[in-house]
Amino acid sequence: MSTPLKQIHLAAHFPGVNNTTVWSDPEAGSHIEFSSFAHFARTAERAKFDFLFLAEGLRLREQGGEIYDLDVVGRPDTFTVLSALAAVTDRLGLTGTINSTFNEPYEVARQFASLDHLSGGRAAWNVVTSWDAFTGENFRRGGFLPQDERYSRAKEFLATATELFDSWQGDEIVADQASGTFLGDARAGAFAHQGQHFDIAGQFNVPRSPQGRPVIFQAGDSEEGREFAAAGADAIFSRYSTLEEGQAFYTDVKGRLARHGRTHDQLLILPAATFVLGDTDAEARELAHDVRRQQVSGATAIKHLEFVWNRDLSAYDPDGPLPDIDPDPGEHTVARGRAQVRMYRDPLAVAREWRELAAANKWSIRDLVIETGNRQSFIGSPATVAETINSFVQADAGDGFILVPHITPGGLDVFADTVVPLLQERGVFRTEYEGTTLRDHLGLAHPGTETHRERAAS
Repeated sequence: MSTPLKQIHLAAHFPGVNNTTVWSDPEAGSHIEFSSFAHFARTAERAKFDFLFLAEGLRLREQGGEIYDLDVVGRPDTFTVLSALAAVTDRLGLTGTINSTFNEPYEVARQFASLDHLSGGRAAWNVVTSWDAFTGENFRRGGFLPQDERYSRAKEFLATATELFDSWQGDEIVADQASGTFLGDARAGAFAHQGQHFDIAGQFNVPRSPQGRPVIFQAGDSEEGREFAAAGADAIFSRYSTLEEGQAFYTDVKGRLARHGRTHDQLLILPAATFVLGDTDAEARELAHDVRRQQVSGATAIKHLEFVWNRDLSAYDPDGPLPDIDPDPGEHTVARGRAQVRMYRDPLAVAREWRELAAANKWSIRDLVIETGNRQSFIGSPATVAETINSFVQADAGDGFILVPHITPGGLDVFADTVVPLLQERGVFRTEYEGTTLRDHLGLAHPGTETHRERAAS
């Protein structure tokens, strides 16, 4: 008896916080105007995607003491955008990245419960932490937390928010006009939490939402991040878009679930993926080469090299050789607010490796940044890309993909029009939504209505 084909999950990431987005392309639109978000969301819903995803940056990045403006700079507030999108979509899930380091559980729980109500059960929360004091300067607490404390706070933050979501069972509002009784339980929303990071008590003022709780996403790739996801997330993002790396990540994270009392299907693994489509594979490869040249301009290449060298390299020719001078491994970084700087723990070793690659391949600075940077995940004709995506999912390199087009807002259109129908023909992707909530789309159970009061009493 053959194994049933896995159903593929697809999501759409509205980009804009990294150099994936080619904002200078004539086809690119605004990253601020609501019409761009609406176009993108409607395309994703037309294609029956599971959800739309918004990343978030809490401070404008800097390099050399100046605002880094080679990428898109600035974006409207996540909750405002998602709430507006709830009014122009009917089934598409709405996922927002909200930080647990500089926010408070009551505030965030209230916002997500409200979004879940407004959208009819389509809210999801990507729980992240902030790692640097530079970002922390925007908040009254300031500073930052060491990695172990960041995840300790995040774990308690999520647990506290869950207590707030569960403080309503869902049947408290009776609204009996004849008797004049509105609430059937005067303790509705009551909560009390005392822990290392939070000591709060009161009554939560948003009744239980359609999903009970938002779907919980997690994007950390560290040991702490993987364990955090295995313990309580519904889905985890992955940056591994090759087959072998994807399978290794999938096996590692899924293998952690049992010790948290969870089953294999209670956590979805969704790698981020970029794509370039052409009428033929050869045409797609040519287009992909052009896109990479757009994404990595000469100025961008120099800035990326500065992440490693930690020096001002503006005098160097991006079409020339790598600098002879070694990186400055000091604590101060010229690139502030960028997660990429954490990838290069040993800049001297990275510089040696890159020099060897550049010499062996006769690469310029720009060539090196293009070749060693994130490349497009899927390149080819619609048939080739559909086959590759399906083969990755069936081989357990992921449960689906979060697609990141390089053009906003229209870059998703061609995928929706050409690749999705081929996946549907294969029987591995829905032709219609079967449920109304994001949990329905993702095949996740709706949380029970047992409250934290009942758990404490048991």
